[in-house]
This record gives sequence, C-alpha cells and structure tokens, in this order.
Amino acid sequence: MSIAFDLPPAARTGQPVDAIDTPSLVVDLDVFARNISRMQTAADMAGVKLRPHAKAHKCPDVSVAQIAEGAVGICCQKVSEAVPFARAGIHDIHISNELASPAKAALLAEMARHARMSVCVDDVAQIDALASAASAAGSTVDVFVEIDVGQGRCGVRDASEALRLAERIAKHAPLKFRGLQAYHGGVQHLRGWAERRDAAARAAERTGSVIARLAAVGVRCDVVTGGGSGSVEFDLTSGVYTEIQPGSYVFMDADYGSNAYTGTLRFEHSLFIATTVMSVAAGDRVILDAGLKSMAVDSGLPWIWADGAASTTLDYVAANDEHGIVKPRRADTPEALPALGSRVMLVPGHCDPTLNLYDEIIGVRAGVVECVWPISARGLSR
Repeated sequence: MSIAFDLPPAARTGQPVDAIDTPSLVVDLDVFARNISRMQTAADMAGVKLRPHAKAHKCPDVSVAQIAEGAVGICCQKVSEAVPFARAGIHDIHISNELASPAKAALLAEMARHARMSVCVDDVAQIDALASAASAAGSTVDVFVEIDVGQGRCGVRDASEALRLAERIAKHAPLKFRGLQAYHGGVQHLRGWAERRDAAARAAERTGSVIARLAAVGVRCDVVTGGGSGSVEFDLTSGVYTEIQPGSYVFMDADYGSNAYTGTLRFEHSLFIATTVMSVAAGDRVILDAGLKSMAVDSGLPWIWADGAASTTLDYVAANDEHGIVKPRRADTPEALPALGSRVMLVPGHCDPTLNLYDEIIGVRAGVVECVWPISARGLSR
C-alpha cells in the first residue's frame, strides 16, 4: 500500500529566516529593490531605455518589479523561456538570440499575437522562416539584425551584411526591421575597470560604424540594444545604445563581485544560497548541505557571506554532488568553523545557471520571509 504525501514547502510567509529549509535560494528584498532603483535611475539620467534580461532569473515576479520601476520590457534568451513572462502580463519581450528551427519561429509568431515580440537574425534563412511563420499566424514580428562587436559568437561581421539582411526583412510584410543588437558578453567579466571601459568603447565604435553606414544608404536603426551588467556604465554614455540589457545586476554574484569598480554605478549582493552545516566530524572542516546540485560552479566556487561581506576567515573549497566543504582560511584557526546545524549563506559564483536549479526564490526582509516567487521559466531552454 502506497502512502501519498507532499514535500513541505521550504518556507512560508511570516516565518523567520532561520526556519527556511536548506538549500534554498534567498533574496534580500531591500538590497534587491535598491539595485533595481539604482539601475533604472542611471538609465533614465542617460536617456537610455532599460530592458533587463530575464535569463538571469527566469522569474516573472522579478521582471514585474523592474517594469514597475520603469523598464520598457524584458529580454529572454529562448522563445520557450518567454512563455511564463507573457502569461504574467509582460507584453514587450525581446528574444536576444537567433532561432534555430521552424517550430521555434512558429511559437514566436503565435506569441506575437498576444505580446510585442522581437528577435535577432544573422542569416536570410532565419528571416524567411520568421516571415512564413508570422504570415501563418497572422502576426507581426519585430526583427533586429545582430552584429558581432567582438564576442565571436553570433552576428554578422560588417555593415554590408547587416544591410543585406535589413533589405531582406523589408521585403516581408509581417516583419518590421527595428534596428541592431550589439552585445559583447566577454566584456562583462573583464576584471579591470579600465580594461572593461576600453573593450566596451571598441564595441561601441564598431556598432557606431555600422549605424553610420546604414544611415548613409537610408536605413535607420530606431533601436540599438545590447550591453550587460559589467559594461553598463560605459554603454549608457557611449551615445550608441538606445536601450540596455543588463540582467545580473539585480542579484550580483561572486563573478561580477570580482570585477573592479571605480565609478558610482555599483550594485550590491542580494541573492544567497541558504545552507546548513551537516557534519563537523573531521574537525578541520565542516560540510554543508549544498554542492553541485545546488549551484553552478562554471564561474568559480561560491563566497561565504557573513556580516554583510565576503568572509575573510572561511572558504568554500570544494563542491561534491550534495556536499560542500568549508575550511578555515588559516589552518591554525579551526575554531572559526561554524557549528553543526548552523546556517551558512553563500553568494553563488554564477547566478544565471544557479537560478535554473531551483523552483523558487524566497524573499526576506528584516529577518522574516515576505514572499515566495516561483522560478516559472526554470528548465525552459528550447
């Protein structure tokens, strides 16, 4: 005879933070709100629109908060990822990527009957597939030509190729050429401030050159979109971008936290993995209940967070499937290790894939659980 029962929730509103089951994703709502406000204010002062990237969180509640502050819409990286956001009432969504199949074009065209949808192209075949799908759905799709400004990934190489695609878009009634996408992901994680500034300037110069050459033959780029959390202070003042696409700034992670910042546009760590010490038997280390299945480590291991800053006495030194090993920074100070059953907060190395491992974000304020937000687009990578 089978016994049916449900897994209890990790947290309930009104509970103290210490009652959250672990491992869980926790966001400090006060810091989160400051990050949103700081970015929106910077964009407004620069006269540049803000279109935050939802791939960083996959959570409609986060996007709703950003739009309430003044964002014009959002970016998603995959068409399927956009579906929960459209269902949540977000009606201006840019797919900052190319589509790989007729099925994806058909889904995008169907979504365009209910929301303003835009997408990137870097090949005429993509344009023709979009036009066919939009015609069948009876919808209109906005299209951006992506240019490669140094990322070495997607995008056409020069203005002549961009012009060829813009002219092809103009031949299809269901499609509207909106402008260019110019994103350089590699700039975001250059550690030195001056190094990022110079790389962002080179990307902006390449973008400006394409804009000028298109304008010379009568092709206007109403929107130039791109940029990210690591380059945003330079993108805002470049004179090239009309909108920016930062995503991780709402949370910040250890990788972004490792960048050097000298300007005034700084963001705080608001996202943490709540963990519990599950073993102290070794004596010279403790074991947490969060390992590889609770965090992405492609950008490095997490930081231990204590008293509002990264710990200077403890290091998370290794991640196994379900275990995390923590050691004192100095071998002669094992007394610094936390006790069995105690709570340890981690700053993930890379927030985007870490969010994709969880079903929910637990929002806390003043030591109390205030909300639980579903990560509705988790796993939607088609």
